[in-house]
Amino acid sequence: MKNKVNVNIITLGCSKNTVDSERLMRQLKSNKFNLIDDPNKAEVLIINTCGFIEAAKEESVNTILSAVELKKKGNIKKIIVAGCLSERYAEELKTDIPEVDAFFGTEKYEDILNELGGKLKRELLGERILSGPAHTAYLKISEGCDHPCSFCAIPLMRGLHISKPIEELVKEAEFLVKNKTRELIIIAQDTTDYGKDIYGERCLHKLLTELSNIEGVEWIRLMYAYPSHFPKEIINVIAQNKKICNYIDIPLQHISDSVLKSMRRGVTSERIRELVYKFRKNIPDVVLRTTFIVGYPNETEDDFKLLCDYVEEVKFDRIGVFTFSVEENTSSFILGNPVPEKIKEERKNILMEIQKEISFKKNKHLIGSNLTVLIERKEGDFYIGRSYRDAPEVDGEILMPVEDKNIEYGNFYETEIYDCNEYDLFGKIDK
Repeated sequence: MKNKVNVNIITLGCSKNTVDSERLMRQLKSNKFNLIDDPNKAEVLIINTCGFIEAAKEESVNTILSAVELKKKGNIKKIIVAGCLSERYAEELKTDIPEVDAFFGTEKYEDILNELGGKLKRELLGERILSGPAHTAYLKISEGCDHPCSFCAIPLMRGLHISKPIEELVKEAEFLVKNKTRELIIIAQDTTDYGKDIYGERCLHKLLTELSNIEGVEWIRLMYAYPSHFPKEIINVIAQNKKICNYIDIPLQHISDSVLKSMRRGVTSERIRELVYKFRKNIPDVVLRTTFIVGYPNETEDDFKLLCDYVEEVKFDRIGVFTFSVEENTSSFILGNPVPEKIKEERKNILMEIQKEISFKKNKHLIGSNLTVLIERKEGDFYIGRSYRDAPEVDGEILMPVEDKNIEYGNFYETEIYDCNEYDLFGKIDK
């Protein structure tokens, strides 16, 4: 396919997919393709799919079918499907949706470029075109996962754990900072496994220190930390390094030992409790975010009550709740799906209502305090920003009345909190 073709990329799923699309965008631009935001005006449409749970798979399939309809109208000349769904179900998709021109798995940048008549430029592999605001960027430090969690299909789609060398990640971060990035959000399937495959030890703390030495980096935020072998060195570096946010995202999934064992999480309730205690003891004002799965096949009413009691007891700052999704070729598949969907949704709603009250009380305690806020955008009469307490997209925000038109997006401002609701704060920027 000749150059100067209009290409649109639709990215579905998690932040790891976002990074993949951003890397591909840089390669496409270097091959002189025109990147456009409107799929209706594209000649080539690339869909970076998610295949993690049933709802994500359904969204991906529906997006592909919508693209096929555009192609039938003559707007699109070529549809390329990539990412997790394509990695996992390529043969089925080829049979069911023959209108798609090509299917590729995850991180198949070179194959996609070859399909379009382009060429992979290896010297640009650490470079990206950010799809969101320049001041915040995800930094994917590894790919794949070695954990045998019974409910999870990620190893089927992303393979086993492969770390990216520290020097490459530092180079990528330096590229981002030169392009006005001030917050790095560390992501992977499991960030705490970083380094074990190439350095012979888990050394995320060393990477975090190296990244913090980059001039221009203001915040470093840790996501997707696994609880079963959380290195104590990470706790120390978060507590001591001012550039690393006192914020940890650590998916726990449950607190019942019987459920955790069946999930094959490699961790016990006692270990989880000890770890959370260490976080709060050693890291001042630490913000803890976690996720839970409800409706797992062996989750009884007593197990669920135990989970509710734990959430009320520990009072996490942020939680997300997912309902169990049956995934073929995972070890939990043989357990079936005995918990009715209605019960799953009820449990999810109960847990989120508990957290809603916890979040409101925590926000009320912040009234009268001052927080450093990264300004993201303006909506109506408010500037919208985040503090160290808030990851983008998944956490709350801080709304500040527009009183000063000289406020610049992507800059940090001291803000006094004067009001709140269940999830968001209201503040006034100090002049």
